[in-house]
Amino acid sequence: MIDQRTERVYLETERHRIMGSLTLARDGYRSRVSDILNATERDFVAITDATVELIGHEGSGTHHDVLAVSRRHIVLAIPQDGERQAEAA
Repeated sequence: MIDQRTERVYLETERHRIMGSLTLARDGYRSRVSDILNATERDFVAITDATVELIGHEGSGTHHDVLAVSRRHIVLAIPQDGERQAEAA
């Protein structure tokens, strides 16, 4: 069994803002958000506990327990946990 962790991420596609959790390896191979985004053998990225908003529309968005996002449609990805660590330093 692989030792895993989740990391909060903010993703944008051309039409959507997505905030949720990405499951990563605790350390080593596939332990970074960029490892998952660059994995050419995967077409989709699984996001859990996700909120999806339409860009340019008002409202709180919709919540989804699990969401599959096409890697090729992601135009921006920000690891939220890494942002908090940088602010603390």
